[in-house]
Amino acid sequence: MSKARDIERRLRGLAALAGLALLPGCSVGPNFAPPETGLPSKPFSAPGASGPMAEPPNPDWWAIFRDPILTGLERQVASANLDVRAATIRLAESRFERNVAASQQLPTINADAHANRELFSQNGLVSLFAPLVPAGRNFTIQPITDYYTGFDASWELDLWGHVRRQVEAANANVETSAEQRRGALVSALAEVARDYISLRGAQAQLAIARNNLKISEDVLEVARERQSSGLQNALDTENAQAQIESIKAELPGLEQRESELINALSFLLDEPPGALRPKLATPRAMPVTPPAAPVGVPSELARRRPDIRAAEAQLHEATANIGVAVAAFYPTIQLNGVAGFDSLTLPKMWWASSLQYNFGPSIQLPIFNAGRLQSMVELRTAQQREAALTYHRAVLQAWHDVINALTAHRLEQERHARLKAQVDHARVALGIARARYKQGVEEFINVLNAQRTQLLAEQRLSESATNLGLDLVQLFKALGGGWESAYPATVTAQAK
Repeated sequence: MSKARDIERRLRGLAALAGLALLPGCSVGPNFAPPETGLPSKPFSAPGASGPMAEPPNPDWWAIFRDPILTGLERQVASANLDVRAATIRLAESRFERNVAASQQLPTINADAHANRELFSQNGLVSLFAPLVPAGRNFTIQPITDYYTGFDASWELDLWGHVRRQVEAANANVETSAEQRRGALVSALAEVARDYISLRGAQAQLAIARNNLKISEDVLEVARERQSSGLQNALDTENAQAQIESIKAELPGLEQRESELINALSFLLDEPPGALRPKLATPRAMPVTPPAAPVGVPSELARRRPDIRAAEAQLHEATANIGVAVAAFYPTIQLNGVAGFDSLTLPKMWWASSLQYNFGPSIQLPIFNAGRLQSMVELRTAQQREAALTYHRAVLQAWHDVINALTAHRLEQERHARLKAQVDHARVALGIARARYKQGVEEFINVLNAQRTQLLAEQRLSESATNLGLDLVQLFKALGGGWESAYPATVTAQAK
């Protein structure tokens, strides 16, 4: 009866400790508070800018170019791009790590069963019992078989928040991985748009070169006619032929650039080289670039930019790790228990008399560690300060990126307007020079100069049109848009 009361008393003690563990204990260390961004809530303003629209940008910002092929390519990025898929796997890894940390909040229970056949040495410790054997009887040791089955359990009482802070840090690490995946997607979307616009720019350069090649061939034909009629010598013909060869020399480089960009787009979408050539080899007009784009206000950057969101999550993780380090100074209280059945014969294995157990709490308190725990707290605190600076840098960099992109786009618009006017004048000048040369009142060198001027002006205008598109892509990347609605269901499922 006294044995039953002793067991009941022990069970009550364990129940009390378990109830204490279930109470919302304190979590030592600092609590995380989202930092202030310092970004203004008024619209963006850049030196000399023409007033960008304060409306938030469309998550599917590439639709602003009104190019169905570009839109189709962008829709494949989230599920096809290798960097995004690798980031999705890293996100899943961080979630598994979080689950490992969270598992420490619950008891650990292990089952155990074994059967051991054992023979003790007759010359070992048991030989000390030989004198107890009656005279005339041999001292022999028989092998024995020990049967055991049972389980053991342990549970750390998280009174100081050591485990809770670890779970908090792991959750913040999951957020960091999620934001890094978003950042990979934003970068991949921008890279696809950049390569596509550059491809259309290279094809436009090819068209300009081929058109000027046709003009040069027409000029050469006029020069030959004048030479055959004795009005000019061979100098004009040779100069015209040299101009043709100069233009032809530019074609291979432009064709190589076109091929490289098609392959770059294929790589971004996990396709073999040349796989997108049937879709992209046919030249199309440069995507439309609107004069202004919605950019929102600076304070929204902290919500849209994945790098800022990741920096905040890293700061959160660093803050939680301080709590983990501080909790190491406090006692560790653990509930331990073992229960099982042990018998030398299998038939008696499940008899009540074969039951054996032991249970009770254990406490560990650090006393001397040569400053290791204090150094760990100082290390985590320094890491938090570094994470705070990293967050501030990310916010400031985002602000600069947007202002620089706005300024570049505005200035390129001005340059584009001047170049367009130059092309118009150059085309008129070439037409006049050709007509006057054909009439015999103009030197051939003036025709060549006018043609070179037109070719250079058209090339620069095409480059400017490409730059306008690239500047807009850079602006939307700086704004951090493109991830809000881009993940297909399959990719989202892979990250869970």
